Amino acid sequence: MILAAHQPAYLPWLGLFHKMAISDNFVVLDDVQFEKNSFINRNRIKTAQGDMWLTVPVLMTGHIQKTIHDIEINNNVDWRSKHWKSIYLNYKKSPYFNRFSDFFEDLYKGEWIKLYDLLDYTMSFFIKELKIDTKIYIQSKLNITTKKQLLILDLCKHFNAKIFVFGALGKDYADSELFETNGIKILFQDYKHPAYHQLWGGGFISNMSIIDLLFNEGERSFEILMSGNINKENLQI
Repeated sequence: MILAAHQPAYLPWLGLFHKMAISDNFVVLDDVQFEKNSFINRNRIKTAQGDMWLTVPVLMTGHIQKTIHDIEINNNVDWRSKHWKSIYLNYKKSPYFNRFSDFFEDLYKGEWIKLYDLLDYTMSFFIKELKIDTKIYIQSKLNITTKKQLLILDLCKHFNAKIFVFGALGKDYADSELFETNGIKILFQDYKHPAYHQLWGGGFISNMSIIDLLFNEGERSFEILMSGNINKENLQI
């Protein structure tokens, strides 16, 4: 059984969905510490001037003691209308804007209090549109509270995983011997970012939010994000 895990992210990039798609089970790490200036609450879209950050403002008081699940959005900032306006202006001429626009317009009309609830709601939408059939689990519902690599090891034991997929940066910190001793093979994602149709010219910009791909390529999005990359069937123990 192949397992992967990652913190929830706002309008994630393509690589997160690839890691999810090559796993049998995927754990959303909502019960870990919130990281400031990470992709948990922000991501980028393409505009006529280049890339642009969309950031969900959060209340930072005491954030070091809080998990992602408990972080609250700072709704004193009018982020919802800004994000919807930015998406509308930069994607209204995209081939698949009309297919997805209602979801996002309604999304930004919602009253979001907890950051996690926003991330969970949008992730469910993306998984459905991409037709990813991986089983998704939420860390806080598993009652596994160890930290860092022991958390990953305990998740592997919980699911009886034989393979765990780290992100590319896992090479910098993963203790291979720890996992080998416990009969778990570890792999490091090596995501090769595909090029696809984008608006605005100026050359292709990689590592944009998944919405950039969806608005421009529609039903071909999953095929494109997987192209040139390993799939679940390729993974061998």
